[in-house]
Amino acid sequence: MRVLHVITGLNAGGAEHQLRLLLRHLPDECEVVTLANPGPIASAIRDAGTPVHEVLMRSNTDLAAVPRLARLIRAGRYDVVHTHLYRAGLYGALAARLAGVRNVVATEHSLGDGVIEGRPTTRGVRALYLGAERLTKATVAVSETVRTRLVNWGVPERKIQVIPNGIDAAEFRFDPVVREATRRRLGIPQDAPVVGAVGRLVATKRFDVLVGATAALPEAWLLLVGGGPEEAALREAARERGLADRVLFAGPTAHAREVLCAMDVFASPSPHETFGLAILEALASGLPVAYVACPPLEEAPPAAAPTASRIPLDEKSFQDALRDVLTLVKRRDYTRQPAPPIVARFDIAPLASAVSGLYERVTAPRRSVSPRGPLRSERS
Repeated sequence: MRVLHVITGLNAGGAEHQLRLLLRHLPDECEVVTLANPGPIASAIRDAGTPVHEVLMRSNTDLAAVPRLARLIRAGRYDVVHTHLYRAGLYGALAARLAGVRNVVATEHSLGDGVIEGRPTTRGVRALYLGAERLTKATVAVSETVRTRLVNWGVPERKIQVIPNGIDAAEFRFDPVVREATRRRLGIPQDAPVVGAVGRLVATKRFDVLVGATAALPEAWLLLVGGGPEEAALREAARERGLADRVLFAGPTAHAREVLCAMDVFASPSPHETFGLAILEALASGLPVAYVACPPLEEAPPAAAPTASRIPLDEKSFQDALRDVLTLVKRRDYTRQPAPPIVARFDIAPLASAVSGLYERVTAPRRSVSPRGPLRSERS
């Protein structure tokens, strides 16, 4: 089966990393088209052997991209068009219909509580989203939390299938040699305690809280991995708090293993996570985690992730949580832990199989698409 994945951009982010990993495990013949920012993830996907096309939009409202995308879809004779992220969902569903492809699947990665991809969910945004949704046969929700939000928005429940994001735990296995080499490359002292975070540098991620919390931890470094419009503001905040020389902006990365190996504790102050893929990757690397929101952990019993702590979104709470872990690190009383049980629950292989199974159902002739329930219950 030929499948075209349409995504808004391939610079760096949870959805982009998830697509890269999914492509490695799907049995279908896949290609990718990006509408903007063909960054390190595009290179990683190409290096792995999957073609990546670029139908680059000149602006967020570049309607001329629709016929260009439709021509690519028509020429590729794809059986399924699978869209990822809000703008790709709008343009991809319309272009697929113009190209005569009615088997459209959308994955909802980033629908938060009142925000989508960091932007407010205004009436106009919601209307456009639901208009594109009518052109699809199925919508994949990456968590039960997202499924509930989609239903509340008006997406028919019969069209929604919960297929969580997945990870390949082996990709994030801790290696002390990698840790030493990465710290040397980044200029971090080998014995410095390091707080780390991975994600787009946007306001909704609340990395400013980590800057403030780290300021109260005199020996700690803060390693921020990602790029985005808030970088300048975060640099200024670090300078004002007197820790400009201890905050390192590493930029986006196609693979997070090296930077995770360099960290001692992982922090996620974002209150609007629809999944929290970076948190699971950190747990796979054996890191303790302090987080505000992560649906997979919130929907699981505490024993599934004993090294993860959910804390309030304020500087004092993060100061206390990070100080407790880093004190153990400094005394050498903490070592990397095995990946907790929650990591195995989100193994990418069966999740990719579920996505491929959905493709089979949407392309089956004269059969209504009735997505099954959450994959978690099927595997339990």
